[in-house]
Amino acid sequence: MRLCKTIEEIRLLLNTVRNKGKYIGLVPTMGFLHQGHLSLVHEAKRHCDVVVMSIFVNPTQFGPNEDYDAYPRDLQRDTSLAAEAGVDIIFAPPAEEMYPQEFSSYVDVTGVSESLCGGSRPGHFRGVATVVTKLFNIIQPQAAFFGQKDFQQVLVIKRMVADLNMHVKIVDVPIMREIDGLALSSRNIYLSPEERQAALVLYRSLMLAQELIVNGEREIRRIKEAVIKAIGAEPRANIDYVEILSIPNLTPIDQLKGKALLALAVRFGKTRLIDNTVLEA
Repeated sequence: MRLCKTIEEIRLLLNTVRNKGKYIGLVPTMGFLHQGHLSLVHEAKRHCDVVVMSIFVNPTQFGPNEDYDAYPRDLQRDTSLAAEAGVDIIFAPPAEEMYPQEFSSYVDVTGVSESLCGGSRPGHFRGVATVVTKLFNIIQPQAAFFGQKDFQQVLVIKRMVADLNMHVKIVDVPIMREIDGLALSSRNIYLSPEERQAALVLYRSLMLAQELIVNGEREIRRIKEAVIKAIGAEPRANIDYVEILSIPNLTPIDQLKGKALLALAVRFGKTRLIDNTVLEA
């Protein structure tokens, strides 16, 4: 496995790979890898000849009072896990390599980026779209792999790729969960034992919504109220948002017809967790 830290280095390496006709897959991450990330690698290995993983904590997608400085980082650990999973190349640039002092260009995806995390984290998806565009330009993969835990992010990137005629296939991979249902996240490390236990209310509330659908409920207001009540019964949970929106445009709906996204963002102490499920009539 090769580790590249500069744009010039990885471009030279990938030019050689492309000249051999290899199909390149990209797994973008912010590091501190867990089995969710590695499931993306396993999926990429199924489709691609060469798997590139980017490890970059992207400053432009963090707000001024968010956890950029505290976000967990351990490149040595990540490199070992990535190698075991079959990653061929890691691209781990420093921030100044991706954003030199004179940097002043950004990518905005309107509409689908404006609700959910886009509403509660202003500027977040501008940072995501910008860094993903840069990674696509630098690495030029034929396919890129993203987890469905960040469902809105997947929709934003798919919209961007379609709108800007980017020649890359976006593959979304199902959420990986602990045995008790908690969605895997690098931020789970922040949780105290009590907060970790309390966070299980997220999965329970998603399953409650699915049960309501099975029992015939189609009114969005009632499903949403039941989820909010379930989460609100957990004293350590502080709701950022609970929304049920259309797929793929993430617009409000009154009745469930076809598929919709139930998305949650909830704080436990200082830790903000997101989760989601697709509801289907």
